[in-house]
Parts: sequence; C-alpha cells; structure tokens
Amino acid sequence: MAAEGGGKETNEIKTQFTTREGVYKLLTHSEYSRPNRVPFNSQGSNPVKVSFVNVNDQSGNGDRICFNVGRELYFYIYKGVRKAADLSKPIDKRIYKGTQPTCHDFNPLTATAESVSLLVGFSAGQVQLIDPIKKETSKLFNEERLIDKSRVTCVRWVPGSESLFLVAHSSGSMYLYNMENTCGTTAPHYQLLKQGENYAVHTCKSKSARNPLLRWTVGEGALNEFAFSPDGKFLACASQDGFLRVFGFDAAELHGTMKSYFGGLLCVCWSPDGRYIVAGGEDDLVTVWSFTDCKVIARGHGHKSWVSVVAFDHCTTSVEDGDPPAEFSGSDEDFHEQIHFGAGRDRANSSHSRLSKRNSTDSRPVSVTYRFGSVGQDTQLCLWDLTEDIFFPHLPLSRTRTQTNVMNASSSPATGQTITTVSITTTNSSGTNGKDNVSNSSSSGNPANSLPGSLPRSNSLPHSTNPAVGSTPNSHTGSSCSSSGSSTKGNNIIDSAFITNSVSKFASLSLHDSRKERHEKDHKRNFSMGQISNKSSDKLNQLSSSRTAKAEAAKTLGTTQCPRMEEVPLLEPLVCKKIAHERLTVLIFLEDCLVTACQEGFVCTWARPGKVGLLSSQNNPANSPSGTVV
Repeated sequence: MAAEGGGKETNEIKTQFTTREGVYKLLTHSEYSRPNRVPFNSQGSNPVKVSFVNVNDQSGNGDRICFNVGRELYFYIYKGVRKAADLSKPIDKRIYKGTQPTCHDFNPLTATAESVSLLVGFSAGQVQLIDPIKKETSKLFNEERLIDKSRVTCVRWVPGSESLFLVAHSSGSMYLYNMENTCGTTAPHYQLLKQGENYAVHTCKSKSARNPLLRWTVGEGALNEFAFSPDGKFLACASQDGFLRVFGFDAAELHGTMKSYFGGLLCVCWSPDGRYIVAGGEDDLVTVWSFTDCKVIARGHGHKSWVSVVAFDHCTTSVEDGDPPAEFSGSDEDFHEQIHFGAGRDRANSSHSRLSKRNSTDSRPVSVTYRFGSVGQDTQLCLWDLTEDIFFPHLPLSRTRTQTNVMNASSSPATGQTITTVSITTTNSSGTNGKDNVSNSSSSGNPANSLPGSLPRSNSLPHSTNPAVGSTPNSHTGSSCSSSGSSTKGNNIIDSAFITNSVSKFASLSLHDSRKERHEKDHKRNFSMGQISNKSSDKLNQLSSSRTAKAEAAKTLGTTQCPRMEEVPLLEPLVCKKIAHERLTVLIFLEDCLVTACQEGFVCTWARPGKVGLLSSQNNPANSPSGTVV
C-alpha cells in the first residue's frame, strides 16, 4: 500500500501513522536520550543501539532500557506508554575513554530487580560484562586485544545459557566465550575443528579452560550481525560479502545461504516461528528467505538507502483457519509441540503453534500474515506484511482480500468468495526475547507451477511481462536443503568445546560463497556519500576488497541464492514514513509499543493502537505540532 507512504516531504517528520490495526502515535514524553536532550553530533561515532530487559519486579514497572550514544552508555527504568521518561535519574551512566560502545545485550535468564548481566562490545574489540544495577564491572574480555583487535559488531547471550555468549567482529570472526573463563595472557592457539564453503570453526588449544572456546571465521569482510533462531538451535549471519549464512549452531553445519542483490548485508532477523529470515543491507531491499526451502521467496522495496535494522513484530499476527483437513499429507513434519528447548526457553503460544502447522496440508492452509518492520539510513520506517500469496504461489487465489495488504493480487477466477482475514493480536510478555517453537518441515506436494501472472511491482523498478520465468516453488538451482528428518553430519562441536547443549538436526550444505559488485542494469541505486561518510573506514575498504570474486559472484544471480528481480514477488511497504532527521539505527517491537532510535541519540516510543495509556492525559501526539522530537 504505497499510498500510505507519506513522509515524502523534505523535512517533515511524522508523529503518527495508520495501519489496519489503527493509529500508532509517537509519545513525545516517553523519549529517552542524554539527560540534556541535546542532539548528539554523530559524525564518526558508532550507531546508537538499544537493549531491553524485564527484571520482573513487584512494582509492575520491570522494564529496563540501555542505550549507547557516542562514548556514553545509559541505563534507565523504561516506563514505556505508562509514564513520561525521567532523564534526570539514570540508574547508571558510564563514559568511556579511548573506545566507544558499539553493541550490548542483557541476559534475560539471570535478570532480577537487584542484578542484571549486561554485555557491552566496544570499537577497539573488548567486551565488558557489567551490572548497571549494582554498578559493578565484573569482567573485561579481550582486554589486551589478543583475541581480536577489530570492532565488535554484535554480541548476544547464547539462548538458554547463563554463562555462554557469542561475539562478532568486523574482522569476520565470531568467538564463543564462557563468562567463567579467563582470556589468558597470551594470544590463543587454535586447532581446526570444522571447515566448509567459506567458513571454518576452530577450537582453542589450551591445557586449562580459557576463552575463547571457539572461533568461527565466516565469509569475507565484516560479520555485521547475527541472530539466533527462536529455539536457539540455528544461527543466521549477515556478512559484508553480501551473504546470509544459516548454521546449525551446535554442530556448525551450514544449512543454507542467500546472496544480496548487491553490496553487503547489514541486518538479519527470524520470524517468530523460525520459518522465515529477513535480511537487509546495502541494496536498499529487504529480502525474505525461507528456512525450510532454502530460497528467496520475496523482496521488499521501500527504502531509498541502506537498510540498517529489520525486526519481526512478535505481537501482531493475523491467522485465519481454513477448512480442517481430512488427513495429513506426507510431510516430514511431526505434528507435536516440542516444548523442551532447554532452560529459559518459553513454550510457543497458541498463535505460533497454529503457524507451525501451516504447511501440514495440501488442501486449505491456514492463512497467515506476518508483520515485520525495517528502518534505514534514509530516516524512514517501513512496515511490511507477508501473506500466503507469497508462501503458496502455486495455489489458485480462491479468495479476495478485504484487508489492507501489501499484495495487490488478482481476484479469484473461480469462486469470487470473499473472506475477511481476522486480525488476532497475540501477546508475548517477553517482548522480542520470546522463544517459540520451530517446526522445520518442508511443504509437501508442491506442484511446479509458475507464480501468478500478476505480481505486485514497485513503480520504480522494471516490470516483466513474465515474472515467473525460471521460478518455481521447487527450483533449487544449485542448492538443496536437508529435510527435517535428516540427522546431523559430524560430531557436536560444542560438546568438543566442553559445552552441553541441544544437537542440531540438519545436515551440512555447501553453497557458492562470493560477492559481486552491482552490475545489473535493471536495479541501480544512487548512494549518497554524505550519508555514509560517518561509517568506519574499514567498512568502506571492505566494499572494494573482493574484486577477484566478481566472476564467481555472477554465478549466483538467477539461482535460489539470488534470484533476478523479476523472478520473485516484490513487496511494497504497508507503511513508509520519515520519522527522524538522522539515520535510524534501532527498531524493536514490544508488547504495547514499538521503539525506534536515530543517530542523534533520541530513543522514541510509538504506542500501539489503543495503548496510549496514562500519557493520553498528559500529551496528545496526534494534535502535537512538534515533530522536532526525533
């Protein structure tokens, strides 16, 4: 629904936007920033990042927020839509010299009202473990920079673990740490444990336990972001070489890959049920990749510059049940709930359980709409809907859409029956940290029919008279995806590193790993060098460091790794709004709001429809003329 776009005026900042659920409103009194509220001079600084944790205190105000601005790190009580932010009383504030915080992550398993474990990565390569409630600094990892000297790009606690965490660097390496171990006084020596197509895993050779436990080397150039699947068993990595690589985490088996249209991938996220991965990057697109089929199923065009963050909305999911099937098809899926994901992993809620059974029948599947969002360096927020028109392109369209939809699909030639998709809002109390059941089955019995002739196209991209050429649901060109019934190849590498965890169930998969320069004539982008001048020099150097891979990269174009633009559906955003003056660096969906942040250091709260709460009497964003808060 491009008409909902708005925000195309040069400097007009939007303070609300409308979706089918209602109106999202900016709560100006719920803005978090540095206490002086002065815009931060972002030139040369690392992106502003935000982390949340719930400490489950008795007051009902258990949310805590952490964000970095330049050399500063702040920790506040997050009052969200309930009360105005009080910036004069941070729980903790830290100012660093000689290095800047780049990313951070709370451990939700150990968080209490008296203590939280916060990991902070830095531009010089160190990782600090702090407790901002007790105002303690318990440990500093890679202190002497003997493990890696490059910038920390992403840090995450391993799901279900109280002591293990994973750290990615701009060198392209990831390291697995145990907070109980030291890092040693000498540089670590490594022994090869696992090797595949453009990735390798090494274990640290040492007579005594020390960090890192493992070193992953993934692709070429920086590893910009990684994300664990909702069940914690798989790891998706977005790299500067333009590849998304998905691994079985415990066994380090490559499950599948995807290639950006051009340029590096900057961000990645999983759908709540683990079936789909969305990635964004320097091609200005959001790309939807099917975990089950190991192929690109859609692209989204709405941003005018690099996409910096993608995130699924765990709380807004539309589900419509079809007719109950007479019998199950011959799918590899076992139709039972797997609830033992390990300590601290939540059971899938009823909506996600219904999602996990979506592919169980050939007849009328459950109609699902996933909501995800993206923000970029163009200062725009985009919201997207994924519908079954994308998931099941081989099925006839036997119903007419009556809701606002990203798909302008043709109406049914068969029945003309009109069915309204019901919006069911599901609540996940842990916000974006919910762990949901992942059902890794392949759709069975997909006929190799081409896509519907009328696919949604963006006006700014070339149209094709036959969008479906070379694109069938089962055309795994140059790749194959292991079935859910396959057992893993090789031993559990985490066990080799003295860690007990769940065992991956997927076989390895080796695909082409290379990067290509943007050479396609049908999809060029104009980059503003002024917008990227504040990016680190190593990132710019990496853009031109792989020239020898050009010829090899061209092989991926037209395959399921990187389909041509006309070979997959092109989504248009449900909402596309300019909401900041500086590039956007944060998008987080919470139960009653969504949170964005820009490089000026302003963290903004957008109340979901009907969730304005107590602030409605203090502030009416709908009538507020002020858009300068962002």
